Amino acid sequence: MPNQIVVAGALITRARDATGETSGGRLLVAQRERPPELAGLWELPGGKVAAGESDADALVRELDEELGVEVIVGERLGRDVALNGAMTLRAYLVTRTGGSVQARDHRALRWVRADELDGLAWVPADRGWVPELRAALRA
Repeated sequence: MPNQIVVAGALITRARDATGETSGGRLLVAQRERPPELAGLWELPGGKVAAGESDADALVRELDEELGVEVIVGERLGRDVALNGAMTLRAYLVTRTGGSVQARDHRALRWVRADELDGLAWVPADRGWVPELRAALRA
């Protein structure tokens, strides 16, 4: 679809916390600040792919802008989610290679475990990926 806008979301995981714990891994989720109808809901961080930009390039740019991190984008996760007739949402596995995670464009950030995913108030579009997110965290 030539006029389709793609929004790419990042599955950023942390396999080990400050205590050295590795069981189950953790996923970075971001709490939206806006628009009002989505404020307070949780999502995978990411953003719109600009014209002439690959999904991976967009995630590298967006995650630097929104979180202050450098990343390498890996394989896609799950299926595309149609947001509306002109917008598609995609998720990718992402490895953080540098930077310090900061909430520059979100109300809050949080590292969550697989067993916490169902308890989050997700933006509707991201909720459909919860089974894939859970599986990726337990892999």
